[in-house]
Amino acid sequence: MEPEQHTTSSEPLARKTNAELLYLTQNARRYPAPLVQAAVRELQRRELIPAELPAAPAPAPTPENLGRGGLHDARDLLRTLFWPTGSHLVTSLLLDLNLLIYLLMGLKGVNLLVPRSADLVAWGSNFSPLTLHGQPWRLLTCCFLHGGPAHLLLNAGTLVVLGLLAEPLLGRGRFLLGYLLSGVGGSLASLWWHMPGGVNSVGASGAIFGLYGLLLALSLAKNSGVSHQQRRPLFGLLLYLMLTSLLAGLEGAGNTDNAAHLGGLLTGFVVGWLLPRKAAA
Repeated sequence: MEPEQHTTSSEPLARKTNAELLYLTQNARRYPAPLVQAAVRELQRRELIPAELPAAPAPAPTPENLGRGGLHDARDLLRTLFWPTGSHLVTSLLLDLNLLIYLLMGLKGVNLLVPRSADLVAWGSNFSPLTLHGQPWRLLTCCFLHGGPAHLLLNAGTLVVLGLLAEPLLGRGRFLLGYLLSGVGGSLASLWWHMPGGVNSVGASGAIFGLYGLLLALSLAKNSGVSHQQRRPLFGLLLYLMLTSLLAGLEGAGNTDNAAHLGGLLTGFVVGWLLPRKAAA
């Protein structure tokens, strides 16, 4: 092997071999920084490495930094979801109200994991003997009650997804009106379907399925304020989510009020179709 040839240089490392210089740069932590920098300059002079080095990669995050960033991001997400503001003001208010009522039930002694039927009736469930005989307000109050944490979390998650999509398109007033009317429509459908045996029903599912109906009406109406480019992907997304939810409800038919789902869906579609056709501000 021929010996390495070097040209003269003012650097003190000019007499070092290429291998020695590379060793210095690869083990930079073991040597003083000025020495390593000199080795890099000499390698650049010999055109063995580029004259302009790429920017050093960001240091790997430590577990402490990851924890801080994760907590910060989680706080921002929770603040966004639960603080009523901007284009999701009504969505956040509805979410907060559902959670607040559930927590109040627990503070009053209700078993939140498996609430008793009597407790749900006391808090305003859609209980046929009372709803049909002097307490029609139960058609609405039942939409803010839930039969357990899984029931609450499922409805809360769906409300967030559909609310963030629907409220900016509909506007606050139309969104809230459609949600409440759909909840009542779902409760009425539940009463009708379960006659004459009766029902004791709770949950926001009817109102939430009403949001599917509202958005479907928007995706089909030509003068709804939704552009032609938005309609097709919106319709496809809604159809997929809606059918998935309906199938899940059919699989759990014993514990799911599918009549309220379908009643809310139909009510939401009719309300969405009849609401004034103008773009939300």
